[in-house]
Amino acid sequence: SHRRDSVLVSSLGKGDSLHQEVLASFPLCQTTEEDLIQNPLLCKLLATLSQHVDPTGLTQQLRKDLEKAEREVHTQRLGWLRVEGVHRLLQEILQEKRFSTTSSTSAAEEKFYSTLEQCVLVGQCVRLLDSSSDVSEDHAALLALSVERLTRHLPDEQEVLQMKHRLPSELLKYLKKKAGGILSYYQPDWENESEGLRNVKLSKLPELLDGEQKKAKSLSEKNSENITLLQRQTRAYLSELLKCMKILQCLILDLRLKAQKDLDRKKIEYFEAKCEIGLQKIRAEMLEVQLDTYTRDKIAAHKRITVKLNAEQKSSEMEKQAVESKLASFEIYGKDFEALAEEYSRLQQEIATKSWALKEFAI
Repeated sequence: SHRRDSVLVSSLGKGDSLHQEVLASFPLCQTTEEDLIQNPLLCKLLATLSQHVDPTGLTQQLRKDLEKAEREVHTQRLGWLRVEGVHRLLQEILQEKRFSTTSSTSAAEEKFYSTLEQCVLVGQCVRLLDSSSDVSEDHAALLALSVERLTRHLPDEQEVLQMKHRLPSELLKYLKKKAGGILSYYQPDWENESEGLRNVKLSKLPELLDGEQKKAKSLSEKNSENITLLQRQTRAYLSELLKCMKILQCLILDLRLKAQKDLDRKKIEYFEAKCEIGLQKIRAEMLEVQLDTYTRDKIAAHKRITVKLNAEQKSSEMEKQAVESKLASFEIYGKDFEALAEEYSRLQQEIATKSWALKEFAI
């Protein structure tokens, strides 16, 4: 057996070819090609298993048994669907007849529908009694139910035979009507066609519905694929977005550090300029204080000089008046008058000089 498995493995391929065939044989497995390269024994084991199991992991014999069981279930399902389809059609026919607004029906037609309704009800009860696993013998005995008791409520055999003889034509007529409604729904422009053309198109209705079903299934599968692709793209986009955000954070940090240096330098320049302005204000205030002090001192000195000059002017005027009085009293004297006149001129000159100085200081 080991030798046979080795031959089978060698027949699969070698190297990358073997890895690809092993991965293709187990699509549901999360193993990668790198795992197979790093674990050659695992690769050999999977290659051997691929000869005995299918891609889903089932053995060949189990797969055959499963397919056989699926075919049997499919056959039974088709049989059940046929019976269920006919039963629902009969219920629809009876319901439509029950709520029909037309009252002009013949006695034969009324008999047909009453016989059909009674047979359908009895058949439904019999099927529920036979197929229900919840109804035990005790419950059946309690309700006095049995298949024989239910079949007693069937109409006469002759009426049932007449009903069965007419039923296929009624079913065919109802199915044509139902198919016509479906056809009018899918192709409204076919509603005004002739009967023969409508029958031809009705024969193509299953193909149309099958095509629509396949199209819907294809769109659904494509939608699922698009959803899966969108999810993958979303994850990839989010991953790339996170990387971009990390890069952006690094760039912001670097730019912030560089900008912080320029910002600190500008802050220092700003504070230096602010300090310089403050110093200039302080110097201006000090200069203003000094100027006020100098102005006050100058005004005080000017006042003192003004007072002194006023006093000297008054003294000079008094001397002038004394000299003038002397001049008037000594006019009679000759040479002595000349000396007195010179003294008068000198005093007058001195008064003029002091008056000029007083005016200058007053300005």
